[in-house]
Amino acid sequence: MDITLSVNSEIGNLQCLLVHSPDSGLGKVVPSKAQDWLFEDIVHLDTIRKHEYDYYTKILLYFLDPEKIRGRLEAIDAAAANRNFYKPDSPEFHASDKVIELQWLLAEVLEDKEIHSKLVASVCAIEGCTYQVQNRLQNYPSAELAKTFISGTSLEKELLFAPIPNFIFTRDIGITIKDHVLLNKPAKKARTREALLAKYIFFHHPFFAAYRENIIELADSNHSFLMPKEDDDRKITLEGGDIMVVSDHHLLVGVSERTSSEAAVSITNTVFKKGLFEKVSIIKIPKKRDYMHIDTVFTQVKRDVWVMLGNFSRKTVRHEDEDVIERILEIKKEEKIRILQFHKKCPDNPVSFDSLEDLLVDISKNDLHCENEVRFIYSGNNEFPYSSREQWTDSCNLLALKEGVVLGYDRNDKTTEAFRNAGFEIIHVKDLLPKLESGEMNVEAIRDTVILMPSAELSRARGGFHCMSMPLHRKPLSDK
Repeated sequence: MDITLSVNSEIGNLQCLLVHSPDSGLGKVVPSKAQDWLFEDIVHLDTIRKHEYDYYTKILLYFLDPEKIRGRLEAIDAAAANRNFYKPDSPEFHASDKVIELQWLLAEVLEDKEIHSKLVASVCAIEGCTYQVQNRLQNYPSAELAKTFISGTSLEKELLFAPIPNFIFTRDIGITIKDHVLLNKPAKKARTREALLAKYIFFHHPFFAAYRENIIELADSNHSFLMPKEDDDRKITLEGGDIMVVSDHHLLVGVSERTSSEAAVSITNTVFKKGLFEKVSIIKIPKKRDYMHIDTVFTQVKRDVWVMLGNFSRKTVRHEDEDVIERILEIKKEEKIRILQFHKKCPDNPVSFDSLEDLLVDISKNDLHCENEVRFIYSGNNEFPYSSREQWTDSCNLLALKEGVVLGYDRNDKTTEAFRNAGFEIIHVKDLLPKLESGEMNVEAIRDTVILMPSAELSRARGGFHCMSMPLHRKPLSDK
């Protein structure tokens, strides 16, 4: 069957998304290679799977594909030891076409013998495998080959090449913009294989057959290979965490540690040429590991509510002792953000915004036609040092299941307090799931709620639920 590609906002009712459950490659990250593989620390795989990410899968299914889980929760939990419900190579796999597992899609693509052969050759080329290894992989069954491509481990339990532990951050392999898919161009070598696998999935899986003409790839300039390493901003690098579709006619593009200025220019010109948007706002944030993408700095909760990092606010971060001199010195250290908005009709006359809040208010008022006062929830309740601590653990990286209902980590206490003070209900997923199963609560009735997710290990991977999702279909905001 085909699926529908349609994303016109960040907060419309989520109908379909791409995810990837933590694979064995996460358990192979070693301290000496952690930063090369874009991790700050090693994580405990069993905890991430059974005690954290599996809750994410279950809550997504209740909201997007309840027939796969309703009435089965007790049996699924009872069989948690083997986790076959979550394994794409198991007959008991949920196989949802709403909560879609990337490894499942890759295995199906590899059933085609020609694609199987081409992808083996391509992966072996970029990973420097021997010809003998390449020949061996040609004989693998498709499901086993998909696991090997992702985890790096062969059928014989031999580590053939490095794992790709960042594959759980599916937003970064590509981003749905309206009925198009923009594929990434990773800045870091550790993500090269992810981009290759994603390309084969989108161009060859039957789910996307109707949209193959709508896949956007950004080409390098014809002189990019001559650029020195120090001139990285002239090269085209892109990750999906720097792209947000905020309305039918407005796209946000981040320039960050991972997405270059050259890529932002290319995206802007491409979407204008295709007639996809009337305006593009380019948000340039400091190239710091602390921020990484714009979705680590802010995400949308409702038409008139945003969560954001106070460092880029018109307000100052509050210190507990409110010492004036200390606060002034801290302000001087704050990094700057630059925002330019380009309009299709007059691209050579961009509009600038003095602060991130000014841009987000403009989106809420002029793009989404909000009549209410626009509200901001600040990371760490805008208190030092909690603002920075909780932004590091993705307090601003929330996924909207529908307008006003978001998933976030349970460790960000001050941010949770700020949501509660703003009138949001707070519920832990462990308390919510039994209520959904019993019928005491239903997803349609849930409003203005932060669903807290267990996060001791997941947060150490440096990405929240916005990062761990690639929405493929959201209902239009007018269609509730």
